[in-house]
Amino acid sequence: MDALIPNVDLADPGAAARLDEACRTVGFMSITNHGVAPSVVDEMVAASDAFFALALEEKLQVRSPSPEINRGYTPKGTEGLAYSLGVAGRPPDLFEAFNIGPDRRPDRVPPDRPEFAANLWPARPAGLRAACVAYFDAVAALARRLTTVMASALGLDPGFFVDRTDHSTDTLRVLRYERAGDEPDPAPGQQRMGAHTDYGILTILHADRVAGLEIVGPDGAWHGVMPPEGAFLVNLGDLLAEWTNDRWRSTLHRVVPPPSESGPAVRRSMAFFHDGNYDARIECLPTCCSVDDPPRYPPVVAGEHLRAKLLGPRTLTASDAMSTAGERVDAVIRGT
Repeated sequence: MDALIPNVDLADPGAAARLDEACRTVGFMSITNHGVAPSVVDEMVAASDAFFALALEEKLQVRSPSPEINRGYTPKGTEGLAYSLGVAGRPPDLFEAFNIGPDRRPDRVPPDRPEFAANLWPARPAGLRAACVAYFDAVAALARRLTTVMASALGLDPGFFVDRTDHSTDTLRVLRYERAGDEPDPAPGQQRMGAHTDYGILTILHADRVAGLEIVGPDGAWHGVMPPEGAFLVNLGDLLAEWTNDRWRSTLHRVVPPPSESGPAVRRSMAFFHDGNYDARIECLPTCCSVDDPPRYPPVVAGEHLRAKLLGPRTLTASDAMSTAGERVDAVIRGT
């Protein structure tokens, strides 16, 4: 177990207190007794391997039709996550991805909402859709279980998040970082995934036990994180940091390239983003502010925030969305 990353055992009666400590200090944690069957994870990994092994021309058939549509295939070198922090001029990131949302649009959502566009399913591999939907549903249930624990940890009614996430903008992003033996070294400053904070409430991550993921710790320095065997990594997003008035941290993280002398290298991960209802108004919780610690952020509508965050990386332009990174952007991204 990585000493920097606390573990939260969801079967432990003290899980809420342990989660609160992790959210206050690091903003990253591992989750055990999470209830997601290993077979669901294994089938998702195998199906995604088969998809990414297809020829580029075939994968491009399910490329997103526009930056606003968070669905389908993303080719390597077409996004830059650091742009979501308002940083410009960075080289694009070295990953490819496949994104899905709920396979059925919630009844309460109007048909023209881009956050709930239909999924783009390729003709091959045959089992991809079933594996993705099974995994999506399993981790979506875990996300809602976690928000119940989070509500208790924040001194709120355990059901506080229910009507703020009952048509949540949830996304599963399956990622592959692969360097072939004949590829050139990355450009100066280029990452497998650029430094960023996540955008919504929480992220549930399954990843290979391969080096590359780094987070900014409480000391302000980058630290490598190795996913624990059989556990998920969970980190917080900007909306939850804003909701809690920075009582809980939305942690800067990135994925760095392997050493150039290591030759061919592959890293796989699956990130599930639980981002709240697109029409939810996010404003400081009453349990997280006081006369001496007033609200630090203006209210924001979750869907508007998410759209602004997504467009920056996809158009390689600096996002003007609210950021909770503060001076960490100067210290870590710009190197000042």
